[in-house]
Amino acid sequence: MTKLDGRTKEAAKSQLDQSLTRLKTDHIDLVQFHEILRFDDPDRIFTEGGAIEALKDAQKAGKVRFIGFTGHKDPRVHLYMLETAQRHGFTFDTVQMPLNLMDAHFRSFSHLVVPELAAQRTAILGMKTMGDGVLLKSGAPITPIECLHYAMTLPTSVVITGIDSPKILDQAFEATRTFKPLSADQLAALVAKTKPYAAEGKYELFKTSAHFDSTARHADWLGEESPHVQKLAPASGA
Repeated sequence: MTKLDGRTKEAAKSQLDQSLTRLKTDHIDLVQFHEILRFDDPDRIFTEGGAIEALKDAQKAGKVRFIGFTGHKDPRVHLYMLETAQRHGFTFDTVQMPLNLMDAHFRSFSHLVVPELAAQRTAILGMKTMGDGVLLKSGAPITPIECLHYAMTLPTSVVITGIDSPKILDQAFEATRTFKPLSADQLAALVAKTKPYAAEGKYELFKTSAHFDSTARHADWLGEESPHVQKLAPASGA
């Protein structure tokens, strides 16, 4: 799997070709549009000359098997991406989003997006299960294993956990070895533990700050505006 930032056909094609070259392969199982954070991202991707055209062409050519998107800012942007795709007769294979024990209390992907994807039978990829470790430093009475078991209990296809040491690798193995789907009561009890800490997204910095927004710092990665987007002249006196 890899991701690309290009919102135009030209930028997306270029980035996909770079990935194929770097990975030394002629095809990639899954390519996802990265950082769908802004409400104009879906419009740019699905306009004439937009990035979706590049991935559709690549899919027809056998370079890409599945197409998805990722984002971490606001579930309403995810829903707009799904709505925009539907208007254009397209269904994503995967969607990646933050799924953690604080998410339920603020701009909740688990409440708003997960049910929609489950109904569409779209694969759900959960990330930021511990919020880059920030959730564990919040003081909330939760453990890494509980964080992972929570996300694994949701209708996820994959739960992504960052692994930067043998200790954290063993932690992932332990979470898998000891996992049993949590009951509704167990889920509710876990989520309740984080409520006093989760208001206003204080510890979900990927939602409330630009710290994790690489495309905000590198807008050029998105590509030039599609030439098919009409440029409107400012009104007289503007």
